[in-house]
Amino acid sequence: ISYSLEILFPQEGRDVFGIDRKSGEIRLRNGLDFEDVGLYRLQVDATDQGNPPLSGHCKVVVEVLDVND
Repeated sequence: ISYSLEILFPQEGRDVFGIDRKSGEIRLRNGLDFEDVGLYRLQVDATDQGNPPLSGHCKVVVEVLDVND
């Protein structure tokens, strides 16, 4: 299975998250700041190597909390 990541909202989130194509593990590439963006919507797509290849997807919502308040 091969995984890919699409940033649905906001578009500036492309530099924030990354995905391991083999394991599907989502990781931060840069820090998160509540004052900049409080919510990210991501879509993870999974595709197998069958003939024909089958795929599925799920939505991941990341809510950033302000721990200073």
